Amino acid sequence: MSVAPKRKTVAENGDIGIDIGLVTAITNGEDLGPIVRHAFESGKPEALLHQLRTIVKKKEVEIEELCRLHYEEFILAVDELRGVLVDADELKSMLYSENFQLQEVASALLVKLDELLELYSIKKNVTEALQTLKVCMQVSNLCLTCNQHITEGRFYPALKTLGLIEKGTLQNIPVKAFRKVIEKQIPAIKLHIEKKVCSEFNDWLVQIRSMAKEIGQLAIGQAASARQREEEMRACQREAEEQSHSGGGDCVYTLDVEHIDEDSVLEFDLTPVYRTHHIHTCLGIEEKFHDYYYKNRLMQLNLDLQISSTQPFLESHQPFLAQIAGFFIVEDRVLRTAGGLLSESQVETIWDTAISNMTSVLEDQFSRMDAASHLLLIKEFVTLLGATLTRYGYRVTPLMDVLDNSRDKYHELLLNECQKQIADILAHDTFEQMVMKKEYEYKMNVLSFHIQSSDRMPVFPYVASFSSSVPDACRIVRSFIVDSVSYLSYGGRMKFFDVVKKYLDKLLIDVLNSSLLNIVHGGTFVESQAMQIAANVAVLEHACDFFLLHAAQLCGVPVRVVERAHAGLTAKTVLKVSQNVAYNALSNLVNSKLDEFMALMNNVNWTADDAPQHANDYINEVLIYLDNIVSTAQQILSLESVYKIGVGALGHISDSIVTTFLSDNVKRFTISAVMSIDNDMKMLESFADERFESTGLSELKKETSFRDCLVEARQLVNLLLSNQPENFMNPVIRQKNYGALDYKRVATICEKFKDSPDRLFGSLSNRNAKQNARKKSMDMLKKRLKDFS
Repeated sequence: MSVAPKRKTVAENGDIGIDIGLVTAITNGEDLGPIVRHAFESGKPEALLHQLRTIVKKKEVEIEELCRLHYEEFILAVDELRGVLVDADELKSMLYSENFQLQEVASALLVKLDELLELYSIKKNVTEALQTLKVCMQVSNLCLTCNQHITEGRFYPALKTLGLIEKGTLQNIPVKAFRKVIEKQIPAIKLHIEKKVCSEFNDWLVQIRSMAKEIGQLAIGQAASARQREEEMRACQREAEEQSHSGGGDCVYTLDVEHIDEDSVLEFDLTPVYRTHHIHTCLGIEEKFHDYYYKNRLMQLNLDLQISSTQPFLESHQPFLAQIAGFFIVEDRVLRTAGGLLSESQVETIWDTAISNMTSVLEDQFSRMDAASHLLLIKEFVTLLGATLTRYGYRVTPLMDVLDNSRDKYHELLLNECQKQIADILAHDTFEQMVMKKEYEYKMNVLSFHIQSSDRMPVFPYVASFSSSVPDACRIVRSFIVDSVSYLSYGGRMKFFDVVKKYLDKLLIDVLNSSLLNIVHGGTFVESQAMQIAANVAVLEHACDFFLLHAAQLCGVPVRVVERAHAGLTAKTVLKVSQNVAYNALSNLVNSKLDEFMALMNNVNWTADDAPQHANDYINEVLIYLDNIVSTAQQILSLESVYKIGVGALGHISDSIVTTFLSDNVKRFTISAVMSIDNDMKMLESFADERFESTGLSELKKETSFRDCLVEARQLVNLLLSNQPENFMNPVIRQKNYGALDYKRVATICEKFKDSPDRLFGSLSNRNAKQNARKKSMDMLKKRLKDFS
């Protein structure tokens, strides 16, 4: 009873590790081939055998139980079991046989399997190597591409390639040594690129400095062309205004627009600047290049601002200023297009440095100038420089201030030159009427200055009323106006007409008028020359209107403004005064010559008994001289001037006749002498009347005629020939017939009057009653004049 449980325990313990599937398969009689194959494939046939033994033992226990319970059946079962054992032995043999065969077959397969596994390992290594090689090849290709870009000078793609290597593939390189080489070369390549672009930029600095002068000259040339077009437009405007003012036909206006693209004309390459700036930006050292650019350009400017010490400034000012203009045109383009390479404050700082230096140079050079034309030439170029740089937004006010501050110096030089020229033409002028044989001469010397006396074209040869110095002086004045306007224009001042007018007055008064007065006061000329000088002054006074109009036209001032009475030149009034000075000088010359002729009155027989039948000799000389003077004056002077000369001469003759009666050379005179003087007076009066009418002076409607200028001498002769000279004391008669006579002078003359010459026994001679009455009346006059005195 005790054995059975023990076996059960053993049997139960033997159940441990039995595969349920195997048991089920055996129980169900299924094919155990797959299980056996699996056991061998997994390399655990012993386990299968152990399980099979365990199953066998288990089955044996079960068999024993069955046998014990079913003995007979057990016997039968034992027999069957023995058959099973035999089958099992056979199966075992078969298993061993199959296992042996399987081992034989599997050993070859295992060799193949080992080979296959080794191939798998090789494949894996090769794949990894290929991946590594692929990465390295990519990096190598990028390096080659980068080198190619650098070789071809394409630095931006080279940097982009470096960026791809540095940020994209560098960390993925599996070969550490290769990665370290790449990491070491990247900074070197960047430094190489930086040096390369800096080298190109340095070459550009040299090139652009050599081109700056050409750039500046081209830009200034454009400004000059624009100024020329503006002047042509103003000329057309003035012409249209003149036509409108003169009542001409309708004016046709056209608009001519010419657009010039500055960038297309001013061609210069900034590519090296852009590229260098961009490369430095890509390298992350943008500020470094900003500072490098600014310092190098500032050094170049300082070199450009140094004037040549071996060349006169007059010759070097254009390249000097053109170089500066080109410099700042380039800087303006860089400021606008280089993407922040320059700031506006930096450009302003550079410009302030340049303009400060330029103003100092100009002030120094202007102070040394001794020729107005030199100063004007430099000024013209400076204003063109200012106009050019103003287009680019630069402030040029200090430059214009220098020109304004030098305008007095310029006009002083210009006035000195004009003074020398005017003095020269006056010194070489013979002061004879100018003869023009051709129409072009008339246009050049008369019409061009509006000094014609008539709007009709004269018959040639034409004898002008002025001498050759007048058109020459007008040309000098006109040239002065042009030069003055040229200096004052385009300097920022919009209204400079008043300034031109001031300097024009200064020229006409201090130079031209003073030179004429010096000639007048010199007194080394004859009457005809003095008359010609007076005529010249009158013509020049008339030309002042043209000078003012010409100045206004050049200044763009409307004609209506100039024609206002208060807008005239002060010089016109001064020249009018100088005309009077010239007339006085002429009058003095005429009077001096007349005095020479009137001195011949001393040859008159003042104590003659009989009245002469003819006029005295001196009066013929006087009349010939007067005729010559009036005829000459009529040719070159205005009627007003002829009137002045005639009145002055005849008045002087009248005064000279009266003075002769008063002179100590005439101790006494007779009625016959008075009668001879009366004859002379009649000839003078006849001449005066004829000339007053023939010259057209009567049309002037003057209150005093030529005859009236002889009134004092005529009234004196009439008084001395009067039958009742005592009527002089009658206020009414005296006012009517003797109003020009002075009491004292009449008293002195009457004291010298003797009715007849003293003769031996003269008191015994017979006198008619008329003579006695005249004598008594004269004696009464003398007495009453004495009492009056």
